[in-house]
Amino acid sequence: MTREARRHCIAVLLAVACVGASRAQASAARTILVVGDSLSAEYGLKRGTGWVALLEQRLAREKVTARVVNASISGDTTSGGRSRLGTLLAQHKPTHVVIELGGNDALRGLPLSMTEDNLDWMTRTAQQAGARVLLVGMQVPPNYGADYGNRFAGLFARVAAARKAGVVPFFLKGIADGHDATALFQADRIHPREEAQARMLDNVWPELKKLL
Repeated sequence: MTREARRHCIAVLLAVACVGASRAQASAARTILVVGDSLSAEYGLKRGTGWVALLEQRLAREKVTARVVNASISGDTTSGGRSRLGTLLAQHKPTHVVIELGGNDALRGLPLSMTEDNLDWMTRTAQQAGARVLLVGMQVPPNYGADYGNRFAGLFARVAAARKAGVVPFFLKGIADGHDATALFQADRIHPREEAQARMLDNVWPELKKLL
């Protein structure tokens, strides 16, 4: 091999090594920030058994290198999430943001327009900070009325479409809409039991995986 050929081979190997290192660095730098309410904050559950903890295990099995930050607070609303999102973005610099908020807005009878505006603001702000966003959709019980229920469920998809973000149609699919809607819930009939957490993750994972 001539000296020129050896130089060329060395240059190619160095280039390949640099690309591999860059990809590994990018993968290692991924941070998933979950901004949610009690459904993500392990309300009534043993620590480490909620769907966010299970997400960390799923990432490890899938060999996806990412740090998960659970910034969920029980009782939080979209207004609460909006008020603290800026600080969370600055502190954790996430590459991905999962927004699981809105259920408490409905329980408190807050205006749907306010909920939608807050989710839109949070999505846009996270995107402007360089993160990919996944909205976790919720639905309300039938006693809220069909019109309200449809409008509430639809606002997650509208925000996602407007901002080109990911969306989970219904976080509690297979849990709250089964033949026995109370079987997988705690005594308060609001918070899913430990047995339901894997299903909650299964509802989120396909859409999150697309963004990863």
